[in-house]
Amino acid sequence: MPKRILIAYASRCGSTGEVADALGQTFCGEGISTEVRLVENVSDLSPYNAVILGSAIRAGKWLPEAAAFVKKHQDVMSRRPVAYFVVCMAMKDDTIENRRKASAYLDPLYKAAPRVKPRDIGLFAGATDFKKLSFVQRSILKAKGIPEGDYRDWEAIRTWAVNLQPALLG
Repeated sequence: MPKRILIAYASRCGSTGEVADALGQTFCGEGISTEVRLVENVSDLSPYNAVILGSAIRAGKWLPEAAAFVKKHQDVMSRRPVAYFVVCMAMKDDTIENRRKASAYLDPLYKAAPRVKPRDIGLFAGATDFKKLSFVQRSILKAKGIPEGDYRDWEAIRTWAVNLQPALLG
């Protein structure tokens, strides 16, 4: 039976979903059966050999539905190869300090679901389109100095997917 990977994600404005799609296309291009789905559209992990879970970051945290997904599926995920990915503007500049900051967004997840041990973590810059945000959200981001623009490194995203395959599929 062919190996199947689930790429589940939580997104608010679509940037994380586009990263998940790029990961899925990379795996499919390698001949690996892959499904890309919003976390709220996944109820059963039994058909999958591995799970990649990603979330956008809002207010310094994973989106609540992504965190709830890990808690809900902790038993199954603890017995499958898992990888997490984070999409955040902290990674706009890929520095050691920004990697530390982006990695720290996962700390509450590790505490909430300690039996899930990701084999790898992808840290990616996101995109901010002020037209997709409410006035309040836009004002907060501008006050924090978050720039508008697309800072995703598609080559780094695809490379992570290719390098992740042995860890997930053996």
